[in-house]
Amino acid sequence: MKKVAKDIRVLVVEDEPTLNAAYIRILESEKMQTQASFNGEEALARLEEMDPDIILLDLKMPKMSGLEFLATFAKMKPQRKAKVIIFSNYDKQAEIQEAFKLGAAKYMLKAWASPKELIKVIKETVNA
Repeated sequence: MKKVAKDIRVLVVEDEPTLNAAYIRILESEKMQTQASFNGEEALARLEEMDPDIILLDLKMPKMSGLEFLATFAKMKPQRKAKVIIFSNYDKQAEIQEAFKLGAAKYMLKAWASPKELIKVIKETVNA
């Protein structure tokens, strides 16, 4: 059954407060349910509060990087249905390939993604 925007729950994992707030605003303008995290450790704790459909994940963060989060999340995956979209300006191919090996569904370069494209990719990913 195809999910509509108001039914989509997104966990935003972005260490830059201004960007985090901007992504939350964009997603909420589409009536998506959101939760903000500022590093991988915080995101793991949020998983207990929210069962997201999508995790919008930056790779470069303090405390626990996106790859470290993915490695931990991969061990939890059987009980978690969330799909992970890497949303980062970090474009090192080795790290991107590692993210896919750890279960990331998509990779988007922040610098080139418009709000409209971000919404489109989230909707497509959650309904894939």
